[in-house]
Amino acid sequence: MSARAGLAGIEELPSTLPIFPLAGALLLPRGRLPLNIFEPRYLAMVRDALASGRTIGMVQPLDPASREHEPAVYPVGCAGRITAFTENEDGRFQITLTGISRFRIREELARVTPYRKVVADYTEFADDLEPPPHAGDVNRNRLAPALRSYLELHGLSADWQAIEKAPAESLINALAMICPFTPPEKQALLEARDIADRADMMIALLEMAVAAPPGAPETKLQ
Repeated sequence: MSARAGLAGIEELPSTLPIFPLAGALLLPRGRLPLNIFEPRYLAMVRDALASGRTIGMVQPLDPASREHEPAVYPVGCAGRITAFTENEDGRFQITLTGISRFRIREELARVTPYRKVVADYTEFADDLEPPPHAGDVNRNRLAPALRSYLELHGLSADWQAIEKAPAESLINALAMICPFTPPEKQALLEARDIADRADMMIALLEMAVAAPPGAPETKLQ
């Protein structure tokens, strides 16, 4: 199902959005992110979302090691719709968010709920509502060996036939979400201009990780 399903345009997306700050959790348009919800304020957020539009904004804390109750967050996140959920006997929720569109935080609202809400601006990400027209621009010939070396480095395996057949956007976004990149690297992937830029950035991250000797400090994207 297209992320545009039921939407005529970004003007139909909610202008105020509950946010869920979670380091290392990356949601991208049309991507699917499973979440286990157990903290009381976020249980309240999920219940409220299920009752009204099912939309939640995923954001990352600026400091992934922060233990603050309300950490400062990156200004760009991704709105997702709850497309599946299970409520356990102990009250926890297991949900799946399907990404709709990225957004920029314009303002954080005064607290009237246990969770945080922001004014979300989707204007610069209007193209997120449709699959990219130039997904074929992804350089698979460079991606495949970089990914293979990266997975071998981490002792991971992959279904290479499925990877070769996967549509470019689905492949790049899935890899961006599941590969163990650092939170700042995941944020950079989120904010990439388009799928081609995201693919180029991912290839660079994979190649830098493989090239770095064991124990070397992380190489950061400039």
